[in-house]
Amino acid sequence: MRTPWAAVALIAALAPCAARGEEGSAAAQIAACRTTADPAERLACYDGAAARMTPPTYAGRLTVQTDPFTITGPTALRYESDGPIFVLYLKDDQGQVVQNLHIGGGGSAVHLIEKPGSYSLLIAGAETWRVWLEPRP
Repeated sequence: MRTPWAAVALIAALAPCAARGEEGSAAAQIAACRTTADPAERLACYDGAAARMTPPTYAGRLTVQTDPFTITGPTALRYESDGPIFVLYLKDDQGQVVQNLHIGGGGSAVHLIEKPGSYSLLIAGAETWRVWLEPRP
């Protein structure tokens, strides 16, 4: 029996997290969602798992200055780094730094951009990194 390539890609994407036994992995989160009795809570749980599986808005290695982007409401700026050094500057439409964010030693974090407007990011990392812009309801 041949396995469809889409299934292989999904398994490959989820396998590293499952193999490491990460409680916060998308696969573990989806499994936990199934046990949630309340329909609204279950939907919110699945929405969170889907967000973890969404491709990043920006991904790269070392230093990148993004093009300007506009947000119309509160937006979560979620970021992950694979290296020991990661610094992210959120800049306004005038190029002024609004927020200086960082991760030491790899990992992930979230910053809420509350004010609508035009922004850009200056991202500097020692290794690969990923950034998501996720509008909040």
